[in-house]
Amino acid sequence: MGVCVSKGKLVEGRSNGNRSGDGRHSQESQIIYTKSPGPASQLPFMSPRRVRSDTILGVPSVCSEKALLKATDFGLSVFIDQGKVYRDIVGSAYYVAPEVLRRKYGKEIDIWSAGVILYILLSGVPPFWAETEKGIFDAVLKGDIDFESEPWPKISNSGKDLVRKMLTQDPKKRITSAQVLDHPWLREGGEASDKPIDSAVLSRMKQFRAMNKLKKLALKVIAENLSAEEIQGLKSMFTNMDTDNSGTITYEELKTGLARLGSKLTEAEVKQLMEAADVDGNGTIDYIEFITATMHRYKLDRDEHLYKAFQHFDTDNSGYITRDELEAAMQKYGMGDAATIKEIISEVDSDNDGKINYDEFCAMMRSGSTQQQGKLF
Repeated sequence: MGVCVSKGKLVEGRSNGNRSGDGRHSQESQIIYTKSPGPASQLPFMSPRRVRSDTILGVPSVCSEKALLKATDFGLSVFIDQGKVYRDIVGSAYYVAPEVLRRKYGKEIDIWSAGVILYILLSGVPPFWAETEKGIFDAVLKGDIDFESEPWPKISNSGKDLVRKMLTQDPKKRITSAQVLDHPWLREGGEASDKPIDSAVLSRMKQFRAMNKLKKLALKVIAENLSAEEIQGLKSMFTNMDTDNSGTITYEELKTGLARLGSKLTEAEVKQLMEAADVDGNGTIDYIEFITATMHRYKLDRDEHLYKAFQHFDTDNSGYITRDELEAAMQKYGMGDAATIKEIISEVDSDNDGKINYDEFCAMMRSGSTQQQGKLF
């Protein structure tokens, strides 16, 4: 039985899946494997049927590079009888194999779930995502996997090959556990790259820095209305960065936190990100500001989020954001001078009527966003 292991520092009492905040690792070669001792052929095959990143835990007080990890939560596990077909729908939505949803499966489902974990370790996002459980199931059954968005162009072909083989829709064609352990990418001294992978959260902060001030404020409105479940991973990351538990992230805490994610930013670059995320300009990043700058941009695909943000600025419910309304919103946060407001309207007002309608607002919010940018869940 193979288990994905992170060679980074393990945090006592926390699941390995939340250790790095955004669920990913700074280098491919930081992911290794361990084998259970003894000949597997002599043991009956037990399927956990609920393999997830947060069911793999570090042993308390152990922080060495070869720290022992333990799998937990075997409440749904069964001993697999060769040839027997299982039909119960079990497992967690992000990790469930397509054949489970079709109610006809065997031991191959655990390779699929491990493949999902590997995808998350490398990119920080689950391969199949939607706002609802039904939507996630539909995505799993469809089986489209994104290897185009960041950081996948920087991942080795061998790494992508292993993920593809583990997430093969047909369980009969899916790679076996023995083949996974023998794959060139997973073998120690094999083909895993040592090249740093840019953090998904860092990428989003860089994108946030480049946005106009209206878009930043609109994202803040959206962030304030997200459910606790939608920002659970980001909340963990904020807590990890806020080392003095002050409820805000200072420059030094941001610099240290980004370095733990593998960033090689200069002090000037960290300061630029700090200034961009610090919407109210008080010198620190509070919780909502952090969520605003780092949340996954496919929240912008939801019309209800965008409409609520538009209404926040359209205070007279005219269906337009006027120059006066924009100025009032900007001044509230000390962000808007006359030149900035003129620049925003010029950029967003495509029909040149001097105000911003809902379609223009949505076009601005969705510009520069892709369907799959690194997600912290």
